[in-house]
Amino acid sequence: MDIQELYKIYLQYPKVGTDTRNIEQDSIFFALKGPSFNGNEFAQKALETGAAYAVIDEVQLAQNERFILVENVLDTLHKLAKTHRETFNIPFIGITGSNGKTTTKELVHAVLSQQYKTYFTQGNLNNHIGIPLTILRVKPDAEIAIIEMGANHQKEIAGYCEYAKPNYGIITNCGKAHLEGFGGIEGVRKGKGELYDYIRANNGTVFAFDDYSYLHEMSHDIQKIHWYGTQNGEVTGKETANDPFLEVEINNGFDTPFSIQTQLVGSYNLPNILCATAVGKAFHISKEKIQNAISSYAPSNSRSQLMQIGTNKIILDAYNANPSSMSAAIQNFAGLKSDKKVLMLGAMMELGTTSQEEHTHILNLIKQYNWDKVVLVGGDFGHIDVSPFVFFQNSDEAQAWFKEQDFQNTEILIKGSNSMHMNRILD
Repeated sequence: MDIQELYKIYLQYPKVGTDTRNIEQDSIFFALKGPSFNGNEFAQKALETGAAYAVIDEVQLAQNERFILVENVLDTLHKLAKTHRETFNIPFIGITGSNGKTTTKELVHAVLSQQYKTYFTQGNLNNHIGIPLTILRVKPDAEIAIIEMGANHQKEIAGYCEYAKPNYGIITNCGKAHLEGFGGIEGVRKGKGELYDYIRANNGTVFAFDDYSYLHEMSHDIQKIHWYGTQNGEVTGKETANDPFLEVEINNGFDTPFSIQTQLVGSYNLPNILCATAVGKAFHISKEKIQNAISSYAPSNSRSQLMQIGTNKIILDAYNANPSSMSAAIQNFAGLKSDKKVLMLGAMMELGTTSQEEHTHILNLIKQYNWDKVVLVGGDFGHIDVSPFVFFQNSDEAQAWFKEQDFQNTEILIKGSNSMHMNRILD
């Protein structure tokens, strides 16, 4: 079946799924394949569960007209998303970056949805499956769409742009993340810069943080740029408080300065707030609505969540970690006013040959401050000398230790790569 015929079916059944465990009635099931699963084997179950059609790529399973046979299911999903995207003449905002892209996406959505019907990436569906699914969930009433793009190797974002077709772009930053796949910090900039490449080639618009000189270099020859920063830009702002929640003053870009009291922990969120403010200004949203949207946003999913447990305050930032975000979190935590502080840090993943070196840098940073206790967990923390700190092989061991402690009036930072499962410490 060609893509135009499939799109006609999609318009009749505009719900798409890839998992038989949560099939929606009258949806289209895409039988994706992976290293350890074959969705074709579940196509019949999808139809029995309520799907109207199943898109498959194994001919022997095509038993009747409800099985749509294609050459490659994943390619077909991408083509269908591209076909759907091309029916819209609205802003599609692509967001990527080493750190802060999900928080920035959430803040930008909070601001834009004050005034526009806005669709955006749910959760962390920011890969080659999540992005087309996000596009296919954009309904005809959409006025703006926000597409988060994660990547860990070259050409990945370029591929996303082929079917997401962003006409606005945001690169939050380029830090030490996924160094194994990107091949160093220059590789990170090249990979993330593929979003700028697409914007440049299609005369789009970017929002960029003026403080990062490398974004000036990466955005050369892009004609439409909205700069935001701490010193220069259409919108500027500064941190006015951060203990524990960040308060920001927007001091340029509007008729008068105004303050935003956030529910975000960490000075490192300042650029994310300035970005959302700059986007709001560009889309003619009032400062009152911007202020309300950002103040009302509360993080979730283990992303800089502040939790009160008994007399203790816990910052749970265990969704992901890389050298850039880990350093920022440690330095921010060190600056908070508290008599007792405990660090519990899980290892950082996907750093390739630089992994032990980067873990050593984190260890040296920790030693610059005074802590009541430091617990390091797993990965390459186990391959360097972490004395005088406590080391555990995994989060289960760390959890057992944590339960034995009698912390009172203590602030605790829990951070690590998602695969380290540091959130389990609080189970």
